Amino acid sequence: MSKVEVVRAAMVQAMKAKDKARKESLSMLLSALKNAEIDKREPLTEAEENAVVKKEIKQTQETYDLAPADREDIRSEAAQRLAVYKEFAPEDMSVDQIRQVIAEVLAELGIDAPSPKDKGSIMKVLMPRVKGKADGKVVNETLAGMFK
Repeated sequence: MSKVEVVRAAMVQAMKAKDKARKESLSMLLSALKNAEIDKREPLTEAEENAVVKKEIKQTQETYDLAPADREDIRSEAAQRLAVYKEFAPEDMSVDQIRQVIAEVLAELGIDAPSPKDKGSIMKVLMPRVKGKADGKVVNETLAGMFK
């Protein structure tokens, strides 16, 4: 079952339960998924659907973070939306899993003791492997912590 169908089913449940806030959040997520599908002109793959969900989460988090402290209405709406979106987001890789992938990349590249000057070549191989599975910021921090 595609993510579009899952979100649509959840939206129907929210309408039946008369949960207006959840229904609106699901409606926005559904429209983002459909728009991505329209732009691509063919059904989305699971990875592409997950990327759309993560993008929506990131945008909503930015809205929450940038909202003025005295605008509690914006902040609470963004927080509710984030809670709904996270139900449909794939699980991110743990730091240990990221370290394992980094170790595999280092072994492939033949780098025993990574240094900051190796970062570009490591990231070029590493990022395609963790794309959509881990936050780039966490990957970057994990790699930086391994430099000697």
